[in-house]
Amino acid sequence: MPETTVATTYVDAENQMLSASNGVDYAYRATGDADAAPLVMLQHFRGNLDNWDPALIDALAHGRRVITFDNRGVAASSGRTPNTIAQMALDAIDFIDALEVGEVDLLGFSIGSFVAQEIALIRPSTVGKLVLASSAPQGASGMHGWAPEVIGAVGKPETSGEEYLSVFFTGSDASRAAGQEVLGRIYGARTADRDEPTDWHTRLAQYDAVCTWGQPNHSLLERVSAIDKPALVAGGDGDPMILPRYSYLLAGLIPGARLKIYPDSAHGFLFQHHAAFAADVDAFLTAT
Repeated sequence: MPETTVATTYVDAENQMLSASNGVDYAYRATGDADAAPLVMLQHFRGNLDNWDPALIDALAHGRRVITFDNRGVAASSGRTPNTIAQMALDAIDFIDALEVGEVDLLGFSIGSFVAQEIALIRPSTVGKLVLASSAPQGASGMHGWAPEVIGAVGKPETSGEEYLSVFFTGSDASRAAGQEVLGRIYGARTADRDEPTDWHTRLAQYDAVCTWGQPNHSLLERVSAIDKPALVAGGDGDPMILPRYSYLLAGLIPGARLKIYPDSAHGFLFQHHAAFAADVDAFLTAT
């Protein structure tokens, strides 16, 4: 692996750059055990390195190396964000190749979970195990774009904490309180050396990719059955962005996939239930 600094906590992880064969300079961070098997994280719509909950990354990094990165054109990485999931997957593969670590486990969140599926289909030799959080298969009916209130909350040039809470957490007191804690960790724990924000081109390109992915096409659903890697599909029971039924559909399409739905949670279930989710991921990744 190229010379990399691996931090003990995500808040202290350095912003690093890695040049890949496709000419892209990728921004990334590495946390955990430098000698352990890597878990590569694929981020959500409009997210950058700082939109991961530090508590989740730290919990996942016990006994393994966790690598987060900005894909092509996202935040501090160079290039322009592509408008297809397939190209995002190819770009992610180039980043993983540049790491020179061989096989990796993948954890994809939201649009990142779409990319993770494509990587497992395009380059199965790269993938050990697959964690798909807040996910859906390509071609599923009803996934062509998001509900107006969802894209209105997360798709505007400027979004607010309240709008983030409305999509990533439920309306219950417990979920909203957890959401406030997550916001505090994401925006308050790291005050220096933060990542660059994602730009408007990234927003447009990623939403184009989401809409293309969600065009109803039942024949495309058959592609997912070709994934022959152990997979864990997880979601929140109140997700308004990618409805829970798509987790059930995806888990049913991937041979042998495991499914876990977390209570009283929405799109950000993995942050709200970070300790339980990290424990479930660890049990899945370490199982023989």
